[in-house]
Amino acid sequence: MRLLFIGDVVGRVGRRILRQLLPKVVGELQPDFVVANVENAAGGFGLTAEVWAELSALPVDVFTSGNHVWDKKETGPLLDREPRLLRPANYPEGNPGRGLCVMTSRRQGVPVAVLNLQGLTFMTPMESPFRTADRLLATLPPEVKVVLVDMHAEATSEKQAMGWYLDGRVSAVLGTHTHVPTADERILPLGTAFITDVGMTGPYQGIIGFKPKEVLERFLLATPRALEPATQGGALAAVLVEVDPPSGKALTVRRVFRWEKEGQPHAPV
Repeated sequence: MRLLFIGDVVGRVGRRILRQLLPKVVGELQPDFVVANVENAAGGFGLTAEVWAELSALPVDVFTSGNHVWDKKETGPLLDREPRLLRPANYPEGNPGRGLCVMTSRRQGVPVAVLNLQGLTFMTPMESPFRTADRLLATLPPEVKVVLVDMHAEATSEKQAMGWYLDGRVSAVLGTHTHVPTADERILPLGTAFITDVGMTGPYQGIIGFKPKEVLERFLLATPRALEPATQGGALAAVLVEVDPPSGKALTVRRVFRWEKEGQPHAPV
């Protein structure tokens, strides 16, 4: 079976690209199950009820997130209400929502578990994503063999460490959060697909999806600035993983990158 994972959807441009390009990509690649990270979908930070209504109508089976999922106050009720919408599982108990779900693929009827984790390095201190993964994977029924992990983290080393830690226990560990697609997709020795960062679905003519002016002022002046999503250079970044359903082992992994408009600068694919 084929799993399609779409990198961080950023702002209005990212949502537009998802609406326009996802049906084409699905038609071309024929995935059995689609996951998208949407923590930046509302103005670059968080998720609103209006944006969720727009996204949830798309051909996506599960939506993951990360640290910015808390940036809009109305997201809490959404996390409690929507079983397809995840937040990182290693946030302390008492927070809204869940970080693990099991859904059945529409085409093959295969159960697929999606686990959302957040790293600790350069991020908010919380429970270990490694120990959280151990605990939650142990709760899955034995018939659930296909498991996809969104590892939302800042440090490349922590993402890679999670890949090696879960090698052979999950089908894929796919990194998100840094918005820059990496070229290190591979199958680890025990059968887990891995990439350090899937990249973002959003405007690439900017700095990780935002207009350069305010980002540069942050670096030059060392004081806070409100960031505004960029509006040019839209592209969809994703990863396609082929999995053997009986074993849950990954067979192939490859990057998928599509510019919104022809004639854009070349990006690594």
